[in-house]
Amino acid sequence: MNRRHFLAGAAGAGLVLPSTFAASKKAIFELRYYRLRNTHANQVTRTSDFLEKAAVPALRRAGAGPLGFFSGVIAGDSPFILALVSFPSLSAMETAMEKMAADSAFGKARDEYNAAPDLGYMRIENSLLRGFESMPRIEVPPAEGNRAARIFELRTYESNDGSTLRRKIKMFDDEEIAIFRRCGILPVFFGETIVGTHMPNLTYMVAYDDLAARDKAWRAFGADPDWQRLRARPDLADAEIVSNISNAILRPLPFSDIR
Repeated sequence: MNRRHFLAGAAGAGLVLPSTFAASKKAIFELRYYRLRNTHANQVTRTSDFLEKAAVPALRRAGAGPLGFFSGVIAGDSPFILALVSFPSLSAMETAMEKMAADSAFGKARDEYNAAPDLGYMRIENSLLRGFESMPRIEVPPAEGNRAARIFELRTYESNDGSTLRRKIKMFDDEEIAIFRRCGILPVFFGETIVGTHMPNLTYMVAYDDLAARDKAWRAFGADPDWQRLRARPDLADAEIVSNISNAILRPLPFSDIR
């Protein structure tokens, strides 16, 4: 089925299509989990080394970025390494994949990594997201001097259907992200999942100086009068537009652009 027939069929079925099919300057974000096992003590070190020394240079040569790499502080299914890779568009992502496939230095390093006797990871899981209208690309937090690395929170909001997801995305675009900024919650990215599990959903990442700063920021957010007004609207209540929320607290790895 070609793209034209797919769009026509989906529209006829009353589906709400992801915004990926609309012409846009919104970036594409890949979230890739390298699932590790505690009993394989060298998996974290070995996979971190491969990502830092082989994958990151190859991704940059291919035109991808910014790049973020994180481990879990408070998160389910730990241990893992989470890679956040940004591409200007889906076509740019395809071009980057082709460049990496032809990158002989990366191919040699990958084969050496995979040829070691023990597994480098247990499995890989990934999803693709598209940036929001009000925040189409990753915003890398400023790195002043030798400041300590921040902590990051990754939150996923699931919705019952595409219509309620659109309302939640609009809520973020119109007001909620601005309230975050005002309350000391530092946005990194907001994206609608276009390929992944538990769809329809959106995922966002925010940053804080530390856990104490996180607690202070969320208290300010909860008390903010604009947020109180927004959440009181019947059409925007969580019970109406959100079916599940999950989150994880993350720490950036030393070679992460986002830290």
